[in-house]
Amino acid sequence: MNGPRRKSKQRRGGGGGNNNKQNRTAPPAEFWRSAPEPPEPPDIVPSSDPTALVRSMGAPPLPGQQAVALPYLEAVVQRAAILATALAASADLLDPGTED
Repeated sequence: MNGPRRKSKQRRGGGGGNNNKQNRTAPPAEFWRSAPEPPEPPDIVPSSDPTALVRSMGAPPLPGQQAVALPYLEAVVQRAAILATALAASADLLDPGTED
């Protein structure tokens, strides 16, 4: 049977002593400084065909459901485009040449 271990008089890492790295402090970060004004965003022109990207990717990868899924995906994209256009109009960001 082994007897109790004696504690070493030397500490490994972290405990006390005159460690120069621990005595140094980092300069405070400037989190609350004011940021420069962002540039004006360009006018937004709504897409004439928002579903073009979805159609360009081909049939959806849903085995046996491609014909059923594509109209739903196109409907979601069209609805998102309508909402994005309305949001841009509410923020007065639409291109002036765009019909309302």
